[in-house]
Amino acid sequence: MFTGIITDIGEVTARDGGRFTIRSAYAAETITIGASIACDGTCLTAIAVQSADGGSIFTLDVSNETLSKTTLGDWAPGRRVNLERALKAGDELGGHIVSGHVDGVGRIIGITPDGDSRRFLIEVPRDLAGFIAPKGSIALDGISLTVNEVDDNHFGINIIPHTLTHTTLRLKKPADRVNLEVDLFARYVARALEYRR
Repeated sequence: MFTGIITDIGEVTARDGGRFTIRSAYAAETITIGASIACDGTCLTAIAVQSADGGSIFTLDVSNETLSKTTLGDWAPGRRVNLERALKAGDELGGHIVSGHVDGVGRIIGITPDGDSRRFLIEVPRDLAGFIAPKGSIALDGISLTVNEVDDNHFGINIIPHTLTHTTLRLKKPADRVNLEVDLFARYVARALEYRR
């Protein structure tokens, strides 16, 4: 489990099919083989790790299913990715409960300034739109965010300067694709209502 609070921005340094190597500021000795690391919101398993200047380089295997259902199929060396280590018992829950299981891919259709912040307008697949509510939570490329407004299969979010500085959102532009994970509780409520019918 994760919280959607990004703790590092890594860089893809190599890709061989579904095997990716990522450089990060995480100390190598703190990453165990088999550790879960959310990469742009996708929970992946470290299969190798080595020390690097100022941090580590770790390797991940990604299935064809994950490549097809997330933005990871687009990844190439040089790509910057949001990273978060798995939640430990006793850690502060600063964002919201995030599983690292991406529900779908959205598309940025607009970015506009709002004071020091930026407003993003995101288009989502119609089958996910019903899980998104105003003032509810959503994970966008692994970042815990609050939904401002919803209109059909579009929703808006306001990105404060701190989030822009400490995530890859500052690099995004209209037409870019982003990984989406809807709120876990919304998903279970919808399933329970569907089952009762």
